[in-house]
Amino acid sequence: MLTMPDDERSSHGGRLLMGVAWAVLLLGLWLWGREVTEVRETVSAPVSGDVAAVGRPQQVRLPAAALPMGDALPQRLDIPALDVQAPVIARGLDPRGAIDPPPYDRAGVVGWYAAGVKPGAVGAALIVGHVDTDTRPAVFHRISALKPGATVRVLRDDGRVAEFTVDDVRLVTRDRFDAHQAYGARHTGRAELRLITCGGTFDRTTRSYTANVIVSAYLTGTGW
Repeated sequence: MLTMPDDERSSHGGRLLMGVAWAVLLLGLWLWGREVTEVRETVSAPVSGDVAAVGRPQQVRLPAAALPMGDALPQRLDIPALDVQAPVIARGLDPRGAIDPPPYDRAGVVGWYAAGVKPGAVGAALIVGHVDTDTRPAVFHRISALKPGATVRVLRDDGRVAEFTVDDVRLVTRDRFDAHQAYGARHTGRAELRLITCGGTFDRTTRSYTANVIVSAYLTGTGW
């Protein structure tokens, strides 16, 4: 859970307190970190219930998955469609047991869950970022606008680039949350990536967002 000193809070700053949304993320990490779970590929179309997916138009043909890469640390995240080039910093869990996102004063930085999978390696790597700050939009402010087929690149410390293709974008509410569907690897032996931020609406009663935006992607290319 994220908190801020009282003197830093304002009607805008309150939006930074993600509360339950990040607690939901922790639940996903707890399950995902102990067992990389293969889940059935779902049809990327709007569904009822607590998981709403951005529909994949029938005419969108996604590329085949590439072979996973070896382990290497992520250094930068590029999302060309959103003009995002963000340094990556390793993050762990905060004292309350929730994933610790980047500091609020580093709005353009994303956090990689360092106890999990390295981007490009087998499994689902997890990268988180803020949607906004006290005064301006943050690095993941527009990731809900990504479409299936969009490219996400991760530059690694081995000099190689892991290129991922987005296959769906979902708004996952905190009610009846399915951690396996949200964070588990969808295919055995495939390299996958999740980009996660807060979404939905800001609940002033609980001082938290009502949902998470989860972008799912899979490795489709490598380069130098």
